[in-house]
Amino acid sequence: MQFRPYQESIIEDGTKRLSRLRIIMLAMEVRTGKTLTSLGIADNMDITSVLFITKKKAISSIESDYKLLNPSYSLKVTNYEAVHKVNGKDFDLIIVDESHSLGAFPKPSLRTKRIKQIIGKKYCILLTGTPTPESFSQIFHQFWISEFTPFIERSFYKWAKSYVNVTQRMINGYNVNNYAEAKENLINQKVSKHIISFSQSQAGFTSKVNEHILEVEMKPTTYALVKKLEKDLVYEGTNGGIILADTPVKLMQKVLQIYSGTVKLEDGAAATIDDSKGVFIKKKFQGKKIGIFYKFKQELKLLQSVFGEELTTELEEFNTTNKNIALQIVSGREGISLSKADYLVYFNIDFSATSYWQSRDRLTTKERQTNDVYWVFSKGGLEKKIYEKVLEKKSFTTKHYERS
Repeated sequence: MQFRPYQESIIEDGTKRLSRLRIIMLAMEVRTGKTLTSLGIADNMDITSVLFITKKKAISSIESDYKLLNPSYSLKVTNYEAVHKVNGKDFDLIIVDESHSLGAFPKPSLRTKRIKQIIGKKYCILLTGTPTPESFSQIFHQFWISEFTPFIERSFYKWAKSYVNVTQRMINGYNVNNYAEAKENLINQKVSKHIISFSQSQAGFTSKVNEHILEVEMKPTTYALVKKLEKDLVYEGTNGGIILADTPVKLMQKVLQIYSGTVKLEDGAAATIDDSKGVFIKKKFQGKKIGIFYKFKQELKLLQSVFGEELTTELEEFNTTNKNIALQIVSGREGISLSKADYLVYFNIDFSATSYWQSRDRLTTKERQTNDVYWVFSKGGLEKKIYEKVLEKKSFTTKHYERS
């Protein structure tokens, strides 16, 4: 196992910083090898045990890298959902993958609180390709999990008094504080010594992402259902199934579901109402190996009914057979490679700008020159409006939906 020259340099620098600062962030773009680099830094430290926190789908890949490296310490890899089962006292160093997922503000998420309980004063390495995908305010809770955070403020609200231009915005008729407008220069002065940044271009990547938009004419009943729901906020089917959209958030969610051919009913059941997108994708990419991203659970069932045995949800099977793969956007956007695919195809789109910028890079390798990404939108639907907003690195909200 040999590191690339730039990885060796980052490992040397990272070891010195971690020894001195106790918490560092490797802000390395996707496919530049931040996982291996972090394992290399750990091997230089005077430690015996490491905990690696990641997403479930990335566990096998990290365990494989650990075996190849064969370092001197023991490693336990766990997923975010199982963190509460871990005893932090068993580890000397904790590596937190995709740390931007801890950046929710103004209040920390339950996930962030649980990880903070484990880390305390232990060595900590944060890994992310996008430290602050939507707002610089997302940086606070990522470092807050360590007792050695560079910020002296112990709560986001106190921190915001110095580092955020707090504005007001109207939500449901009430004025609430907006903490998204952070003071980037001031924040960088505090965190720069903790962060090692590295880009794909620095690593020698020359691949280009080519995005294509394909539009599908959905069934007339699909458009009629959207029109009915936007007008009445409720729809009752002939079989008694009810679609309720009595809040702006629920309406936005239901409309996005329907435009891609599925819908979740009020009783919790889900139904496929239009398979036009699935049929289109199968026909368009026949003979090609594709990775498909979907958003809602019922969309996977739709795709499985159209593709049959030609579709898998397991990365290992995808890599070793001719099958296509279907992954939910949020769970598949980080920590995995879909480089075996000819194309990446989006059955639907997520409201989050983070999902957009991370998931579209799943094809990238240093050797690959072009990555072709296809967005399959319903003609006249909501997806294209969301796409236009996430291109600006902004998440699509009910405010944007109401304007559209």
